[in-house]
Amino acid sequence: MNIKGLLLGSAAALAAVSGARAADAVVVAEPEPMEYVRVCDVYGAGFYYIPGTETCLRVGGYVRYDIGIGEGGYGGLNNVNDKMGDGLNDTYYKRARASLELDARSETELGTLRAYFQVHFNWDNGVNDANDSVAGGTDVEMEHAYIELGGFRIGKTDSLFSTFTNYGADVIEDDLNGGYGPFDTHQIVYTYTGTNGFSAAVGLEEGTDDYTIDSYVPHVVVGAGYTQGWGGITGVVGYDSVYEEWAGKVRLDVNATDTISLFIMAGYGTDDNVTRSFYKTWGGNWGVWGGGSAKLNEKATFNLQAQYADNKDVAIVANVAYELVPGLKITPEVAWNSWHDDVTKEKLGDGFGGFLRFQRNF
Repeated sequence: MNIKGLLLGSAAALAAVSGARAADAVVVAEPEPMEYVRVCDVYGAGFYYIPGTETCLRVGGYVRYDIGIGEGGYGGLNNVNDKMGDGLNDTYYKRARASLELDARSETELGTLRAYFQVHFNWDNGVNDANDSVAGGTDVEMEHAYIELGGFRIGKTDSLFSTFTNYGADVIEDDLNGGYGPFDTHQIVYTYTGTNGFSAAVGLEEGTDDYTIDSYVPHVVVGAGYTQGWGGITGVVGYDSVYEEWAGKVRLDVNATDTISLFIMAGYGTDDNVTRSFYKTWGGNWGVWGGGSAKLNEKATFNLQAQYADNKDVAIVANVAYELVPGLKITPEVAWNSWHDDVTKEKLGDGFGGFLRFQRNF
């Protein structure tokens, strides 16, 4: 009877506690207010408003893998030490790259305010000069970092001498034998863009490597262009203040059909004090470049570029850029080039090279 009474008493006590708790009001915490990300379509696809601001941001980039073989163009690695001790061999050139881009824009009373940067993280194989062995390593490249307001730009990016005439063709190896102009430099640039297709730009640049200014006198670039539905014509002139040399280029673009675009570009520069200056990167006084693109179908585009310089340098590059699935492009490319002495024009070498690129954009 004592055990039975104890059990009945415990059950009654639990029932009383449960009833008391059931009578209490249930308090549910209020959800925290949420601010959803808003799409910003003013500047194109991929932009969104940074929460709490009127600044639009786009996060993008790509992951790339390159493979090179041969001796011409970018080619492979040559004269690599044979581990068996039988001499020197050749092998692949390889590069893995992860590239990150941030693009922030907003509207102000002085025009669009923009901040842009792109940084590359590379893992390359290479030849160790000490013993010709293959070595690999990681490096980081600040490709672009600049601020724009209205038509003004200040920061680090490619030279106006190369960008204003829109680089070369859509081939990977468009800068063989010195190319058509420089790339990395600090700069201050103003660009005017009219409503009738006319544009003009002027820039002050610092240069890089042996062409970096050694006083407070900057390099100077001036350009003008006219673009319409049929194509366009652009011209640019650059002055190297270190070596006191001038160079200029003119480019003509023609949209031959809806699927075929062609271009031809010619450059001339002085070489009184140095054979190649910051802006005259080709051999001899003059150089010519030509090529174009032909869209083969919805996925594949054929690209071609040929160039010839005053010192007899020649380069021919062709590829097919194939979009396997949206966002993934595979580009096999082949190049042949020959290179010569800038003064005597004596042939120094030539060769074929192959290049294969896999790139996933996001």
